[in-house]
Amino acid sequence: MLKHPLTRLDRDETLREKLLPHCRLKPGQVWRDRRSGHRVGCLDAASRKDVLKLCGSERARLAIHDLPYNFIAFEARQVDDFVAWCERVVGNTDEVLTEDSGLYLWIGADQKAGFAPLPELMLMMRRTGFASRSFITLRNQRGYGTQKNWMSVRQELLYYTKGSPRFTPQYTEIPKAVKGYYKEINGQVTENAERGRGETIRAGNVWIDVQQVFYRMEENVNGCYAQKPLKAITRIVEASSSPGDTVLDFFAHSGTTLLAAEMTGRHCLTMDIDPIFCEITIRRLEHFRRTGRTGWQNSNPFASELGQQGGSDE
Repeated sequence: MLKHPLTRLDRDETLREKLLPHCRLKPGQVWRDRRSGHRVGCLDAASRKDVLKLCGSERARLAIHDLPYNFIAFEARQVDDFVAWCERVVGNTDEVLTEDSGLYLWIGADQKAGFAPLPELMLMMRRTGFASRSFITLRNQRGYGTQKNWMSVRQELLYYTKGSPRFTPQYTEIPKAVKGYYKEINGQVTENAERGRGETIRAGNVWIDVQQVFYRMEENVNGCYAQKPLKAITRIVEASSSPGDTVLDFFAHSGTTLLAAEMTGRHCLTMDIDPIFCEITIRRLEHFRRTGRTGWQNSNPFASELGQQGGSDE
């Protein structure tokens, strides 16, 4: 088994210097996929000019943004500055969405700072033209914390809509935690799952069936901190868009939204301000088309350039 892990690409400046010459996009440039028409831009989500450069006259049915709260690559910001920046991003997104569309925002809640910026972002969203629809929680299988506090095992996802978009309910296998409820019926103790006629359950706003990405998973992309699970993004894409629709993601990171769009027959317009993450996004799509694999597991997208035996497609 290959083992070519990368350190966090938003922090390791020495590694970044090695990888930047291998990135095909420079700031301001856009890569266009000849097969499906996807676009990846090395652009700034807070710039209206950059957003219009990526989208042109095309309008999207869905936007999924993993807001980079205080990522090193974006420099640490005060909460008010960060929320003001988010408001510009949301405004730019609004401009390139259809009249009936959905917007999903991943955002953390810092337990050591009054749960910022989650409440501030929620209040900001009230000033926009978007209507709140759901507060989704994704439960991580692995948590973090100290012995003096509850283990943190959640990721927060806010769902908003514009107009009256179509929504397709999603169904999942019945999680073990749900199967744990029992009820006595006519003197017989019956597991709740056995009382239904199907083997699935309608997905709610607490997702306990999605595996947090870690290094042993095929979809793992080494070096990409806080990579979102493909299953979670695919669920959003299939619920809030239809085949042929356009999906936006202004923070491409590991390219998960682009891959989900490719796998479900959608068209993706995505960007990242960092050329390295843009390159990873493009390479992940190309890697999937060549190998059918959704990530690199124990290798990485730049294994060949770094002289690691086996190359990035192993």
